[in-house]
Amino acid sequence: MANVNYDLITYVQDRLGHDMRYAIDPSKIARELGWYPETDFETGIRKTVKWYLENQEWVNEVASGDYQKNTMMKCMEINRDIE
Repeated sequence: MANVNYDLITYVQDRLGHDMRYAIDPSKIARELGWYPETDFETGIRKTVKWYLENQEWVNEVASGDYQKNTMMKCMEINRDIE
C-alpha cells in the first residue's frame, strides 16, 4: 500500500498464549446455520484497510469525538420531531 507510513508502526512482543485466544473457529456457524463468509480473510482485511485509508475524513471525525457528538445531535433532532 503506497500511502502507508511504516514509520508509525510499532511492533511489540506477543504475550504467550494469546494467538489461540483470538482464533475463530467458524465450524459451528457453518454446521448449524450453513453460513460461510463471502470474502476470505486476506481479501477482507485488505478491503477494510483500503476503506479506512480512503476515508480519512471520517476516521479523523471519529477519532476527535465529533462523529459521536454529531450522531447524538441528529438523534435528538429526530426525537424532537417525533414528539
